[in-house]
Amino acid sequence: MNFEERKNLLAGKKQSHILDFYDQLNDEEKHILLSQIDAIDWDFQQAFQNKDHPSSDTEIEEIDALHIQQIIAQRDTFQAIGLDAIREGKLCLLLLAGGQGTRLGFDKPKGCFNIGIHKRLYIFELLIAHTLEVVHAANAWIPIYIMTSNINYKDTVNFFEAHNYFGYRAEYVHFFVQELNPATDLDGKILLKSKYELALSPNGNGGWFSSMHKAGLLDTIFESNLEWINVFSVDNVLQRIADPVFLGATIASGKMSGAKVVRKAFPEEKVGVMCKENGKPHIIEYYEMNEEMLNKRLPDGSLAYGFGAILNYLFPIHRLKETLDQAMPLHVVKKKVPHIDKNGVLIIPDEPNAYKYETLALDLIHKMDDCLIFEVEREKEFAPVKNKEGVDSVDTARVLLEKNGYTL
Repeated sequence: MNFEERKNLLAGKKQSHILDFYDQLNDEEKHILLSQIDAIDWDFQQAFQNKDHPSSDTEIEEIDALHIQQIIAQRDTFQAIGLDAIREGKLCLLLLAGGQGTRLGFDKPKGCFNIGIHKRLYIFELLIAHTLEVVHAANAWIPIYIMTSNINYKDTVNFFEAHNYFGYRAEYVHFFVQELNPATDLDGKILLKSKYELALSPNGNGGWFSSMHKAGLLDTIFESNLEWINVFSVDNVLQRIADPVFLGATIASGKMSGAKVVRKAFPEEKVGVMCKENGKPHIIEYYEMNEEMLNKRLPDGSLAYGFGAILNYLFPIHRLKETLDQAMPLHVVKKKVPHIDKNGVLIIPDEPNAYKYETLALDLIHKMDDCLIFEVEREKEFAPVKNKEGVDSVDTARVLLEKNGYTL
């Protein structure tokens, strides 16, 4: 597109204000702005229109899990199946690592945070160590894809290089950048970060597969023996990655996907819960549940909606490939977004002032025909690091790490 075509496009989308400062820009700044305009996915406008009209034709019901005792009884069988699949090159890993450590008082990628007390023990180092345990058990290297943000890509790559990939073979580690969506004001107008930059934010934890596609990584995957991808987040320092028991149980179940869960500590715990929506696997967020759902009990006294998702999933690559041609729902989330006003003055909001548009992993789960809900022990596999202090904090994670035998 030339400049006039872009100008007409923006006018048709009622976003002409994006060019308000264009005549003040130098050539490099103009190039940056026009490139960002060309990259806009205009699907966000439909999501904005529909944000106040959620679908009402949904039936939510509880879902059962493969319980811990059932897993223990078949552990050897599941592990053998999983290790065989890994040896045959059927598993790869995806680490969602786009977040910064801002809430921890740390201005680098969260994975670079030192969780140690008397020695240095980085979050990335822990996750790689967990993976290496499986690599050694299977005697086979597992490809790892690490999704960063545009903000922390260089820091993340440099960190891994500086630490020699924590003993992992570098040729099996691949970094890529998550796609971005524009943020808008509450009237649906795209916000400007500066006179030549849109206010962009990552496209959510469900946007990893399309981001891999955009980064040109999928052709190699599709041409390989890979059948499964284990998706997990940098937040949880105790999670078991490439878990052969989880993989083997999912394969043995014949189900299309797998999700690790923990039992909720109490009804109001702020965690997404596995359930069924119109008969298909689904994750319902804690704020979407009514009082009846929160407190509903099964005959054995356990919570009917009691299996909290911990963002550790297994997806079949062949099914994910089909989703590339299917639009992912965009979720509209109200957030605080710094931006410049019509006079070019930077505004730092005190209250949510904008909408971000995100795809969520729960929608990928819902695209699967079924899902093995795989229960794990909270104290052994769930130590999220989301806050500096209090619940799900650095302190609580350290306590759990020490309980599991780690020297900090």
